[in-house]
Amino acid sequence: MAAKWIEALTGSLEQKKQYKQAKARMDALPEPYAAAASAVQRYLLYSGDVTDGDTMVQMIVDLADLWERAALDGTPVGDIVGDDPVEFTETFAQAYGGKRWIDKERARLTKAIDEAKKEEKE
Repeated sequence: MAAKWIEALTGSLEQKKQYKQAKARMDALPEPYAAAASAVQRYLLYSGDVTDGDTMVQMIVDLADLWERAALDGTPVGDIVGDDPVEFTETFAQAYGGKRWIDKERARLTKAIDEAKKEEKE
């Protein structure tokens, strides 16, 4: 009972656990993979604007998988992110549909314009 009440306020405890595990996996990577994974993860949190917790957790878990595989294979960081790390990270985030903050604002803008058009006709 208490867990449901806490989750109602803070979000899914299971999602938080999965996120922390994925983050710990990235932190445990050898350098320079740990630094690169951390930088990409930070950018995703600030710019990925994913509002769905399940989607965000899956994205971070997949990111940990990507960097672990790169470290195991010895793939250079530059081969992973290419020449533009921003483009890489934004493309990575786009692969994870889900609702985004901008979707809410787009709907709000469309509704406001539609209402303005209705008032204009009256």
